[in-house]
Amino acid sequence: MNWNNKVKRLLKSELVKRGVSNADLALMLNKIGVNETKASIDSKISRGTFSACFFLQCLSVIGCSKIEIEQIEDIHLIAAESNVEYKTIK
Repeated sequence: MNWNNKVKRLLKSELVKRGVSNADLALMLNKIGVNETKASIDSKISRGTFSACFFLQCLSVIGCSKIEIEQIEDIHLIAAESNVEYKTIK
C-alpha cells in the first residue's frame, strides 16, 4: 500500500469536487496565514509527502468537513464527522 499516493489522491479529489485549483488553494491558504505558493503546493501534492497539518489546513479552507477513505484490503476505514453522541467524563 502506497500511503503517499492514497493521501495525494484524496486531497486532489476533494479539490476537483470543489473546482479549486492549486493556485486558488495557495490564495485561500495565504488568507489564513499559511504561506504557500502554487509551486510549493504543486510539489507537495505531486510527492504526496505533506504533513497532516497541511492536509487539514487545505480541507478546512476549501470547506471540506467530511472525507471518506477508500476500502483497504477488505477493511472499511472511514474518516468523517460522526452522528454518534459521545459520552464525556465530567
